[in-house]
Amino acid sequence: MEIFISTFLKIFFLMTPFFVLTMFLTMTQDATVKQRKALAIKVTISVIVVSFTLLFFGKHIFSVFGITLDAFRIGAGALLFLTAIDLVRGKEHHESNIDDKEISQLAVVPLSMPMIIGPGTTGILLVMGATLDDTSSFIIGTIALLTAVLIIGLMLYTASFIEEFVGKEALSVVSKITGLILAALSAQIVFTGIKNFLGL
Repeated sequence: MEIFISTFLKIFFLMTPFFVLTMFLTMTQDATVKQRKALAIKVTISVIVVSFTLLFFGKHIFSVFGITLDAFRIGAGALLFLTAIDLVRGKEHHESNIDDKEISQLAVVPLSMPMIIGPGTTGILLVMGATLDDTSSFIIGTIALLTAVLIIGLMLYTASFIEEFVGKEALSVVSKITGLILAALSAQIVFTGIKNFLGL
């Protein structure tokens, strides 16, 4: 159970849910509640497909390109740190005025990629897929990933309600806190990569 909770929390924060929710609300501010719900379902499906592809084929990608796991840890951690900086600084997007035809096109780009599954998340999912050796840990990791994605999907599905209940300012604050957590997580990933590489 502890492995599931720790894996779930790690993936959940990696996908920067509160930042994604804020951007989702901004980009769909002219959309109806029905359009937002339809888009949320498409985003969730897209994220499941992309994230599970990265998780299942992580080992093969490493072997094809001849990349060591520790080298990838360092690179992924560095990219994740840049994502954390953007969250803390409050990165702005200017794609608010979108017509009905364009709303459904947001599902894959930019909402699924690069917002939910950015470079840092991609790297971590690849590392995770390569390090989950035994069957039990792989099943736990898979369930944790699916749970995290479905909860983020539910957040987007109920975005209109959350916006009324919490407010955009509160979401912005939570997004910055998420950035701080990601910064610490990225540092730990880099330190692990360096430690293993040096054989300490």
